[in-house]
Amino acid sequence: MKIATYNINGIKARLPRILEWLDETMPDVALLQEIKSIDENFPKTIFENKGYIVETHGQKSFNGVAILSKIPLEDIRRGLPGDNTDEQARWIEATVMAEVPIKVCCLYLPNGNPVPGPKYDYKISWMKRLYSRANDLLMLEEPALIAGDYNVIPQSEDVNTPANWETDALFLPESRNAFQKIVNLGFTDAFRCINPHPMNYTFWDFQAGAWNKNEGIRIDHFLLNPNSADLLKDCQIDRYMRGREKPSDHVPIWVELDI
Repeated sequence: MKIATYNINGIKARLPRILEWLDETMPDVALLQEIKSIDENFPKTIFENKGYIVETHGQKSFNGVAILSKIPLEDIRRGLPGDNTDEQARWIEATVMAEVPIKVCCLYLPNGNPVPGPKYDYKISWMKRLYSRANDLLMLEEPALIAGDYNVIPQSEDVNTPANWETDALFLPESRNAFQKIVNLGFTDAFRCINPHPMNYTFWDFQAGAWNKNEGIRIDHFLLNPNSADLLKDCQIDRYMRGREKPSDHVPIWVELDI
């Protein structure tokens, strides 16, 4: 089974690229972030015509997450538990009813800038709730994964020029420690498990020629619980998508599981 995650940075602006990518790579499940659309305006029919079941958790103009799956979905939940007042659409999860069922969680973690301030406070609070949900997922007997745009650069080898990010919310020690705390529960960073080498990125800013200079960062991740890590066959980044016409500033990353 091939499961991919892709921060598309707006469904309206990126629809041609997404359809192109789906046709070329044919993931069984695609987790999308920053759809920037309410549920009613998301072009479900276009994806359904390609054989995908579509579940969204949308928000007007900002945020928004979605799951596309060629395999039936059950137990769909929208919103990260732990704060009933949180109206931002950043989390959706479902069980993919494959021969071996797998729980997939799609997240768009808060950016947190500027620092200090309420946006960073929200980021850290959100990560504490994520830790709690991740801990719950470890208790499951079924495979489970949490994937998406974490807005966290885990280590210095995940950024081209660390000095440029030292005061950024994505690279602050508190952000990195909160991410590592989740990993330390017993999750596997799928990409690092397959590829330990530096200079592998998933995001290049639209500003200052970052793509041409390879001034990238790795902030899109797959975290696998032990049952899904045992099934891991491969994990790669579709870097080439950043060089396409009118791309997202992120590129897809995917895992292949022995299901």
